[in-house]
Amino acid sequence: MANSSEDLSREIARLVDDKLGENIVCLDMRELVTYTDYLMICTARNERQAEAIAEEVHLRLKHDESLLPVNPDRSSDVGWTVLDYLDCVLHIFTEEARERYDLEDLWHEAPHLELGLDQASDKSASAA
Repeated sequence: MANSSEDLSREIARLVDDKLGENIVCLDMRELVTYTDYLMICTARNERQAEAIAEEVHLRLKHDESLLPVNPDRSSDVGWTVLDYLDCVLHIFTEEARERYDLEDLWHEAPHLELGLDQASDKSASAA
């Protein structure tokens, strides 16, 4: 159970990692904005995977934590899906959209939260 916004961010990162989301980054926004504590960013290989990641996070947090996103934007047709859990906002991008919108550069001053995950590329390499 997530007891803090940091715990929630780590749980979301774990769920994204389980669905093989790539390049998972968590930005600590607490000193920069008032609308969220953490901004999570990940890359999906395609629209189908982006939807699978969003669906997994949505269902697991609803079931395990009784949390629902505020105004979920699942307009994956532009390659960008947002799940806003207030304390943590998850952005799921296709590779092209992530490069285009470049949130890491926009928020370059935000410290990164170390997630301690095995990245999906490491998993797929070891599975081969």
